This record gives sequence, structure tokens and C-alpha cells, in this order.
Amino acid sequence: MSSPTKKPAAQYTAAEIDVLEGLEPVRQRPAMYIGGTGKAGYHHLLWEVVDNSIDEVINKHATRVDVRLHADGKTVTVEDNGRGIPVDIHPKHKKSGVELVFTVLHAGGKFDRGKNYAVSGGLHGVGASVVNALSSELLVEIKRDGARWQQTYSRGTPQGKLKNVGGARGSGTSVTFKPDEHIFGPKLAFDPEVIAERLEAKSYLHSGLIITLKDETASPPVTRTFEHASGIAEYLPRVISERGKAVVPPGGQVFYLSKEGDELGVELALQWTESTEETVKSYVNSVPTPMGGTHDQGLKNGIVKAVRNFMSTHGLEPKGVNVLAEDIREGMVAILSVYHRDPQFQGQTKDRLNNPEVTAQLDAIVRPALEGFLNQNTSWGGAVVSRLTLAARAREASRAAAAQVTRKTAVSHRLNLPGKLADCASTDPADSELFIVEGDSAGGSAKQGRERRTQAILPLRGKVLNAEQANSAKLLANKELTDLVSALGCGMGDQLDLGKLRYGKIFLLMDADADGHHIATLLMTFFYRHMRPLIDAGHLYLAQPPLYRIDLGKQTFWALDDLHKERILKQHAKANSKPNITRFKGLGEMNPETLKQTTLDPKTRSTLRVTVPVAEAARTDEVIAELMGKDVGARFKLITENAHTIDDLDV
Repeated sequence: MSSPTKKPAAQYTAAEIDVLEGLEPVRQRPAMYIGGTGKAGYHHLLWEVVDNSIDEVINKHATRVDVRLHADGKTVTVEDNGRGIPVDIHPKHKKSGVELVFTVLHAGGKFDRGKNYAVSGGLHGVGASVVNALSSELLVEIKRDGARWQQTYSRGTPQGKLKNVGGARGSGTSVTFKPDEHIFGPKLAFDPEVIAERLEAKSYLHSGLIITLKDETASPPVTRTFEHASGIAEYLPRVISERGKAVVPPGGQVFYLSKEGDELGVELALQWTESTEETVKSYVNSVPTPMGGTHDQGLKNGIVKAVRNFMSTHGLEPKGVNVLAEDIREGMVAILSVYHRDPQFQGQTKDRLNNPEVTAQLDAIVRPALEGFLNQNTSWGGAVVSRLTLAARAREASRAAAAQVTRKTAVSHRLNLPGKLADCASTDPADSELFIVEGDSAGGSAKQGRERRTQAILPLRGKVLNAEQANSAKLLANKELTDLVSALGCGMGDQLDLGKLRYGKIFLLMDADADGHHIATLLMTFFYRHMRPLIDAGHLYLAQPPLYRIDLGKQTFWALDDLHKERILKQHAKANSKPNITRFKGLGEMNPETLKQTTLDPKTRSTLRVTVPVAEAARTDEVIAELMGKDVGARFKLITENAHTIDDLDV
């Protein structure tokens, strides 16, 4: 048998290496900077601008932030009464401070901690420039030293120099921008309720701050003012009220802690409720951290230690039951606001705090303060202990019942993995990824293109069961879903244990067509209804394989869908080469190397994390029931009411 001959290598020289300059990297890979080009990414532009104004508030240079949503629903203005961005010429770069901030990545006044900003939510110097790069038009106005200055931009490019347009009283910065439809598509617009919720949360975090929202999409326009003098102590009762569970003990007394420090400042409001869930809304330098982080962990450690010490001091340990940390935290609702001089966030979207030292610092602050409060308010502490004792007894009763069922079932004690699973070598969930792939053909390409040490592949055959319409018996009898649960290793429903999860990241990898989207929807429905903690903990992702390959001369671009394809073609309309466009019929058509480059490799892939924001939890539940449930009438009504927003239907 003859050995294969090596294909001659194509010419690959320095001329083929592209260097993206200025703000072009942002426009080429917006998801890297704002998390995606959907609704969340669209609003993230506004959060970046608002957070810049809030940084002035945090450092006591501003007391007011005004947001105006223009009548088109797509243009927004953010104005503060802070110091105003510097307008003088930078001695090295020979540009005004304003132009540097809005046109150069990693330019800003927040790198030298303590000089201009003691603490801030902005860290990387990319927020303003990213907003500018992804906006079709942007106007910045500065009031400083008795003068008013203006400069306009289009897609990151200045449309003239910074101009002095007259006199002005006071100081401050105003930014008006419109997200670029070439990036986000023509249908997205700002949601006034999403904006209002975010702004009100900011007002709770900064007592004395006044925030206004003028909504000109309403007829007549509506102005809302957010001001909360009591801060997060006033925020906590609202969060508890929204969850509809009684507080423990009745009466509404709240544990409140406020501590300033050179390196770390902490504000905390805490109360227990009758809920079976724990809720922590955390912030770092006023930026929400929905994925938690080291400050969350420090808070939880401190609470558990304080309650245990209180129980030991007063002889309140329950007999006949082992109280776990999860029992102590059950029903807990906490608002945690941390100020750190040098926070290390995970990614530009700042969803999680990674500073390792903060865990011990928070523990050391929270534990003695809460323990002292419990010892001074023994009736309050006693009610909390009674509540956690019930939680511990309920947990052990549930586990005993599950063990009884297990004893009656012939189940092997060894780990039974599905035969189709191509597992990874790593046994560390933090390093391991599972790709759930549509079909054996795509599974074969994925197995060849994966990183065998950290990436596992599980092919599924056809469309899985609709979990919204199936009872438990049908779910347990469905081989595709039982294989999936077996591969994950953490169980499902009431028996789900995140501590046994075998993969830290779970990717749904389907064809970029209607059938693929349907399968992904069916799987997300299953995860939402029967493995919801995986979503809440941030383990579930959507892989984004390209639908098109576009070759323009020596350059290759990958388009996720038709809109992305048209955007790439428009951006390169002046290219001398005629585009060569290839449409992939499915993942099975891609060779393993292409699949690796575009979809599997963490360095080059684009993914979407599946999340359910607390504010949209009820609506999410309602939409899943309408779209995936048995009631055809509800589905028909939802489709007909939104039919006018659909330009093209893939059938």
C-alpha cells in the first residue's frame, strides 16, 4: 500500500498577514468586545457610556446622569455633570483627549489608579472607542472651563476636528450615538424598560445620585426620575417583593453593612426569606456581575461561618441533622456592592470578578459584622436558624427518598457513558468542553477537528423530544436525552447536582439553518425545564458555525447568516476582486480543519452564552410555553402578532 503524497503548500508569505488597524478589529469581531450583536450587545453599548458617567459619580465629580431615548428608538443621549473629557492636545499623540478616548483602543484616564479615578467600572480604555466603532453616527459634547466643544464621528472615524462652539456654564460630557445597522441589523432598537431597570439599579447603588430617563418613543414623551437616598438598603425590599416570598423573621429587619477602605469598599444588605433559592445581586464599581466571582464567594463564605459561629455560641445546632452551607444560604437574598481599586474582570463585558484576594477580604469583613449582628439580635438569628434547620431536614428527607428509589433499581455503580460519546482526556470540568452535535456526519468532522485533551463530542440523531410536551416517562424513555444526561453526569430535575458535572462548558453545535435552529431550540427547552441550574450557572452555550465562506482575493471571511454575509460584502464593496461565495449545506460538509478554525478553537470561534436575566424570567417562561407547548392557539397568536417583523421565512 503506497503512502499518501503531501500536497504542495500554497504560497504563504508576510503579504498574506493582515493587520487590522485603528477600530477595525472591533467592527470585524464585535462579539469579542460586547458579547454579541443581539439585544444584549446592542444595549451593552449604552451601558458602556452610562458607566463612564457613573465613574464620575463614584469619584464624587458628578451628581446627575440624564439619559434620553430619541423618538426613533435607536438613538440615545447620555449626559452627566462631571468634569468633562479633556479637550487639550495630548503632548505625545498630538490629538485632543476627546479624540484619543473615542478613536484609540486602550486610551483613557483610568489606568493610573488614584490619580484621576480612585475606582471605576471602566478598566481597559476600550468602552468609548468600541461604542464609537459600532455606531453609524456619534456626537460628543464637552463643557469645560466656560466653553462648549463638539466633535462628530461615523463608524469610528472623525468627521472633523474638535470645535469650540461657544460658551457654557458648568461642566460635563454628553454623548449621542446610534448603533450601526450594518453591525446589528435594521430590526433592533433600545428597550425603554430594560434601560429603566438598569438605571434604577444604578440609582440604588449611589445614594444622592439623580438619574433621569426621558423616553421619546412614548406618546407623549415620558420622563422618569430615579433617586434613592437609602441606597441598597432600600433596594433589598424591592428585590424580595418581586420574588413574592415572606421574609424571615417577619417584620422586615435588614442586616446592613457599609465599610470603606483604600483597596476595598463594601456595601451589603441581607435578609432571609421563605424561598427555596438563594439570590445574590452583586456589583463591582457599580457594574453588575451576573456570573458572580470571588466577591460572591467571599460573601457566601462569611455568611456561612457567621451563622455557624452563632449556632455554636448559643447551642442552637439541630440534633439528628447535618447542616450544610447550602442549607444556611437557602432563602437568602443579598445585594452586594463592592468598590475595588484594580478589579480583574472576566472579559470586556465584565460578567465576573476574578481577583483571588477578594474572597478572603470579603470573608474577613462580612463574618464578624454579621456574627455581631446575630448576637445582638438573637430572636432574628434564632428565626434564621429555625428556617435553615427546616431546609436541612427537607434536603436529607429528599436524599433519603432518592436513595430508596435507587436501591430498588438495578443500577451499576460504574460510570455508564453513551457509546457514541467521544470523551476528552481531561477529567477536570474547568478544562473540559462537550459539543452536542447534530448527526453522525457532523460528529465525525467534529471528532477529527477537536482538541482531544479538552473537547468531547456527542452526536445526536435527528430532532430530540420536545420536553415542553413530554411527561417524565417519555423523557426517561428517550435515548437521545438519556445519553445526554449520562454524558453530563450531574443528573436532572430534583436530583441535579452541579458538583458532579463533567464539563464546564456545554455547546449546542447544529447546522446554521432552520432545522439546526429547531434542534437547538428543542435542546434549550430541555435544559431550561429539566436542567435549569446549568443555564443559571453559565455552563450552556450556542456554537456559531458559519453558513457562508466568502473569498475576496487572498482574504477569507466567514458569515454566520445572510445578514452577516451582506454586511461583509458591503464593507468590502470597493475590493477589486469578485467575491467567491460558498454556502455550507451542513456541518458535515465542512472539513475538520475548517470546523476547528471557525467553530471549535477557543482562540478563533464565536459563541453565545445562554442566559435568562432575572428581569425577563417570567417572560421567558411564558414564551417557551407558547412556542413549545401543546396549545396551538397560543402559538398561532404569537406568530400572527409578530408576522410583520419577519422579512424572510426559511421553510
